[in-house]
Order: sequence, then C-alpha cells, then structure tokens
Amino acid sequence: MLNLFAPLLDELGAAQPDFTPHRFGLVAACDGGLIEVSGLSVPVGALCRVAHGPRTEFGGEPLAEVIGFRNGRTLMMLLGDTVMLRPGSRVRPEGRPGMLPVGEAFLGRAVDGEGHPIDGLGPLHWRDEWPAGGIRTGALDRSGVREPFDTGVRALNALTTFGVGQRIGVMAGSGVGKSVLLDMIARGAEAEIVIVGLIGERAREVSDFVERHMAGEKRARTAVIAVPADHAPNLRIRGALMATSLAEHFRAHGRKVLLIMDSLTRVAHAAREIGLLLGEPGAARGYPPSALATITKLVERAGNSAASGGSVTGLYTVLADGDSQDDPVVDTARSILDGHVVLSRDLAQRGQYPAIDVGASLSRVMGDIAAPDHQRMARTFRALVASYEANRDLVLMGAYRAGADPLLDRAIAMQEALRGFLGQEQHEVVGLDESLAALTRLIGEGGQ
Repeated sequence: MLNLFAPLLDELGAAQPDFTPHRFGLVAACDGGLIEVSGLSVPVGALCRVAHGPRTEFGGEPLAEVIGFRNGRTLMMLLGDTVMLRPGSRVRPEGRPGMLPVGEAFLGRAVDGEGHPIDGLGPLHWRDEWPAGGIRTGALDRSGVREPFDTGVRALNALTTFGVGQRIGVMAGSGVGKSVLLDMIARGAEAEIVIVGLIGERAREVSDFVERHMAGEKRARTAVIAVPADHAPNLRIRGALMATSLAEHFRAHGRKVLLIMDSLTRVAHAAREIGLLLGEPGAARGYPPSALATITKLVERAGNSAASGGSVTGLYTVLADGDSQDDPVVDTARSILDGHVVLSRDLAQRGQYPAIDVGASLSRVMGDIAAPDHQRMARTFRALVASYEANRDLVLMGAYRAGADPLLDRAIAMQEALRGFLGQEQHEVVGLDESLAALTRLIGEGGQ
C-alpha cells in the first residue's frame, strides 16, 4: 500500500516551499479573448489563476497566460472560455514563469497543453522543467546530419532519404493524407523516443491516434501532447512548445527523439489570432510577422546536439490552404526546413496512397547520407515519373508515337511498376534496406 504513495511522497520531499507574500491583481477589462489586469506585474508567459466565483461541478478557476502589457496594465488570454468572467475578479500568479514540465513521467502518457493527463491513468508526477522558449545554442553547436533515418515508408526511404536530426515538412491541402502518412511513419520509424504534438486537430483524431499507438511495447517510448481545435489559441501554442521542450529535454540526455507535430499551420493560425488581437498588422495574407516568426523559432529547435550526442528529428505537417504551394506558411516552412514531402490531390484521386509527388518532394541532406549508386537510381526514378507525367495526356490520347523518346518509352513500359513502388498499405512497414533493394530491382545498379 505504501508503494502507491511513494511517488507522491518523493514529490513532496523534493518540493521547494514558497514563503513570499502572495500577490494578486484585478480584472479591469475583457475584450473578446483579451483580458486587462490592473495591479499585477508578472513577466510574459507567466500563468495566472483567475478567481471568477465559487467553483462548480463543471470546473474550477481557469488559467490565463500573460501575452503583453499596455498602459500600465497586464494583457492576458484565458486558456479556456471567458464565460462567468466578471470585472474585479482576482488574478493570482501560479507556477514558475516561462518553464514547462518535462521528464520521463510523460512517456506512455497523453496530456493536454497544460500538462494534465487526458488518458484517465491517474495524475502525473514530474520533477524536471525546461524553458518554454528552449535553450539557445550557437550554430556550430549543432552537428551535421550524417546518419540515415528509417521512416518505414518505401517511397520516402528510397527517393527522399531522411537523416537523423533532419527537419521535414509534409505539405498538402486538406484531406489528401498528411495525418495518414504521419501515422505510417510513427508506426514504422526507428527512434528511441517518439513525441507527438497533435495541435489544432480534430478531437476524434486524437482519440484514434492514442488508441493505435499507445498500446503494447511502443507505449513506453511514446508521449502525446494533444490540444484540439476548439481550445484557446495560446493553449495551442503552449502545446506545441511543450512537445518541443519535451523533445529537447530528452535530446539533452543523449536520446534519439522523433518529434511529430500535426500541424505547423494550426500553430501559425493560433499565433495569428494572438498577433491580431494585440493589434499587429496582417502583412502576408493576414499573417502578422510574429505568426511566421513563431513557426521559424519552433522548427529551429529541432536537430542534432554536438554536446550530448542526442538528436531531435522533426516531422511537421503543413496545410496548404486551397492546395496553394505559395501560401505564406508553406513558403516559410519550405525555406527553413531541411526537406519537404508534397502530397498531390491529383495522385490521391487516382488511388495512389500515399499520394507523394516525387518530383516536388526533396530531401536536402540525401546527398550526404546516401551512396552514389542510390542517388543515381533515385534520379532515374524521378526522371521516369516526370517524363510520363509531362506527356500523360498525349499518351492517353494515343498521340504519342513510340520510339520518339527512349526515356518516355521506358516510363510507359514501367508505369505499373513505378506506381506499385510508390504505393503502400497503411499498416505495411518497409525498412530502409528493403526499400533500397526494391529500388535496385526496379531501376538497376547503374541507374540507367
């Protein structure tokens, strides 16, 4: 029986009591989701508890996060709804400003943006904390990408080979299969620890993901941070920061971490809401500069660490609004990431899953981690696919005369084999060596 209380007793023994006088402020104004508090001086990023009345069976006192200052007042956003909020409500600071909970306790658990369990497995007893903004290091403290990363997806392993510590974006419009591809990678990837941030997605997807991946031996190495779309924008950003901070914490201890974030666009949307609420101008299609800077800072925190030997391989989905690859978030993500996988709606409509557009997808580190023969075969595969797609209408109309283009003749003859290579069942896992062997059988060692 005493063993049940041992974690709680250890936590109480390690706690540092706070004997400073308790400060509080008063709610002076509320405009939409923006709250102005007078009489309370706390730093940006601090969490405060708002006492808006007696507690009910539906919940207690909500939390608010400091997002700025104006005219001597502190600006905050609630991490929930403003229902029942009233003028003069007391606001008390809580916790350590700018710090997020991390540690081994999160492995095997699913939590929300505040670090509270949502899996029904009891309370979480964490001891370690990590800065929400990360620990900034010099550019030369990041080691290069030299080791291939096995995704378990044949087309990615063979044609856009990823590396350990690389940052990759999966870009597509809505309903093309981004989340399904992430699901395949989460199942088949080789990593010590998998951190999954489900930010701004449907609540149904969260429950489905937890049911599929938080079972069996994989559970002990997986942590899920989920903040669905109906939550406050600052809570969505906090969930993304928490997932990244958790990955950084394990990297600092020399662990190989796979960080999956679905989706980076929802983080940008949340940052846009906060920026516009603070009065920033919408510069690029309604996105203020701070919104695009938020995703840049988030992505830059992934990578390899020369000091600890650990790594964070970042995999981010990016929603292309209207299937436009010129969307500001897509363009910003493409410029800062080390590679991108583009999913095509046309290919999905033809029944190819995953609908990877080989010609538009790119891994910027493949030249450093793949053998020369592998690279030649991948280039030949791309050339065959590009030649057929460029002349597809002519071929289907019967307007192409065989023998006019040897490359196109070969592409036509191999079309079924090429499509079969790119397709893969959702529950199928194809390793890196198996993928390369399949590419060799299809194209040949010489890549000609």
